[in-house]
Amino acid sequence: MNKTLLSLVIASAFTLTACKEELSNAGNSSLKPIAVSKEDAVASVNGQYISKKSLETLEKEISQRSRGQTFPKDKLVEELIQRELLVQEATQKKLDNTDEFNEQLVTIKNSLLSQAAVQDYIKSNPVTDAELKAEYDSKMVDAGNEYKARHILVKEEAEAKKIIAELIAGADFAALAKTKSTGPSGPKGGDLGWFGAGQMVAPFSEAVAKLENNKFTTEPVKTQFGWHIILREESRAKTPATFDSVKEQIRPMLQRQKVQDFLSSLREKAKVEVLLKAEPSKIAPTATAPTSGQQIPADLAKQIAAQVKAQAGKATEGAANAATQSVDAVKEVVTKAVTQ
Repeated sequence: MNKTLLSLVIASAFTLTACKEELSNAGNSSLKPIAVSKEDAVASVNGQYISKKSLETLEKEISQRSRGQTFPKDKLVEELIQRELLVQEATQKKLDNTDEFNEQLVTIKNSLLSQAAVQDYIKSNPVTDAELKAEYDSKMVDAGNEYKARHILVKEEAEAKKIIAELIAGADFAALAKTKSTGPSGPKGGDLGWFGAGQMVAPFSEAVAKLENNKFTTEPVKTQFGWHIILREESRAKTPATFDSVKEQIRPMLQRQKVQDFLSSLREKAKVEVLLKAEPSKIAPTATAPTSGQQIPADLAKQIAAQVKAQAGKATEGAANAATQSVDAVKEVVTKAVTQ
């Protein structure tokens, strides 16, 4: 991998966590400088040490974002040196004293503090084994049923009814499936193997569930694929996954739920006033208002209704976008905190 490509990968991999030390070294008076000794450094740039922790953080970020891909340490150190050179250049030019820089710094600080608050809550309120077991028992123990079935798929209802008549007269289901069915399972006698109800489209699943073993549908079942005649051969209760095999998959979901409850409790206790005002709706006049007793033509009434709906949507679009962005920002903070 060439040097330019490596720099691009590293630049995209850096997140707010990796910026902590750089912000502290940027000369801003509101941040506490991080003291780094020579023994704890991987390089020195004009007397400013770059810590081993910076290298470890960079390696971790790249591994996470590149799905386990690693890079030579000397290349990573060179990237950190380049970044330090840019930091020092910006500091000499007092770019850290601009309003734009300080605004960005506040944004980064607030994001880090938000993550810290969530991480602190998770640390103080870990998901317990009892909570994991309760969630498992409520969702996993009743795994439902599985069915072994065959079907014959045709395009027309009339054709399906003819096939049902043949089956009632004693015809072999698998043999008819091989000659009549248009589905991919036709050559195998319509055999679908074992499946859970949720694996099939709703009308098909409902019909299978209502059947008895070794019985077929006496009325065609319609789906988006055509008309089905279904034979249920066997059924059995699904065996749920063991608690130990799935508890670590349940944990992140419960963590997110706990954090969401925490955020909700903070909101309930806080005094919040939303100052963003929705723009008033502006409906362009299209016709003179009718006088008392005068009826509005149906087509004109539809046009006015559509116009009102469109204008109302535009009036609230700004507020809706702002709210969505706010929710997305909170979700991002929660997700980062939970997964770290």
